[in-house]
Amino acid sequence: MDQNQWKTLYASIKSAARQLPRDYRLQFSDALIVAMYFWSVKHDRCMMWACDRRNYNSVFRPRKLPSVSQFHKRMRSPRVLKVLQAVNDQLAHTSCTGDELICDGQALTVNNVSKDPDAAFGYASGGQLGKGYKLHVITTGDNRILCWCVRPINEHETPTAMRMLDQLPPTPRGSILLADCNYDWHDFHKFAHTRGVRLMSHLRGMAKHPVTLRQMGPARRELIKLHQDNPSIARAVMKNRPKVERTFAHLGGGDGGMGPLPKFVRRLPRVRRWVGAKIALYHVRRNARVAAAKAKADA
Repeated sequence: MDQNQWKTLYASIKSAARQLPRDYRLQFSDALIVAMYFWSVKHDRCMMWACDRRNYNSVFRPRKLPSVSQFHKRMRSPRVLKVLQAVNDQLAHTSCTGDELICDGQALTVNNVSKDPDAAFGYASGGQLGKGYKLHVITTGDNRILCWCVRPINEHETPTAMRMLDQLPPTPRGSILLADCNYDWHDFHKFAHTRGVRLMSHLRGMAKHPVTLRQMGPARRELIKLHQDNPSIARAVMKNRPKVERTFAHLGGGDGGMGPLPKFVRRLPRVRRWVGAKIALYHVRRNARVAAAKAKADA
């Protein structure tokens, strides 16, 4: 992340902090606390590292820093959590959903002997068993992460996707939600249909019994008919689903990208804060790339 990208992030932090009523009892502003946290996450360092003045440079150098205990306490406060959420919403432009959505999950594993009580055993990448968490996302066709959630790795993807879909702003009628066969569940098809979204996924099986066909609902019956009668159209639509893999690749690449969870990021609240900061940093890099490509095209 260069200096211009950090300025963009810091401006978004200050804008989000100004949305909250000012608390004159606070010695350090919410914007400073959040900026310090982003600075530590960007460098993949713990929160104690951010309280040392020697770890700052000309890009970001606060005049006064809180103590380690103050910093940890403020990061757990509801005000700071609201600022973190507002920063993510601003950078991801969540008010603009688009007519093509993609949902998927990525494992965030920890050491199998970790004592983290929130981490669980489940299937990670490649069908291998692992311990840790899973990042669930709903992305757009232009690689914005509209909604995300971190849950233990043993929880199924579909109920989490239903909760995320319920949190999205109203989507255009007829929007398509692309997913793999893990999301091909009757109740998920019905829920997406009530939200005005058409779930397009690979099928886990072709149901033929009349009772099963009646119980699954009209949305999945239409999907089965599409795969049976027009498989080429179904393949053409599903061709865009791998875009989410590129989103995960960019999320883990570049300066400040999200790699394996550090050893000091344990317990579900800390993992959520860490992943949320990494997603915000990803959107800063993505928005910079989009702006540079637009400027080059206009030149």
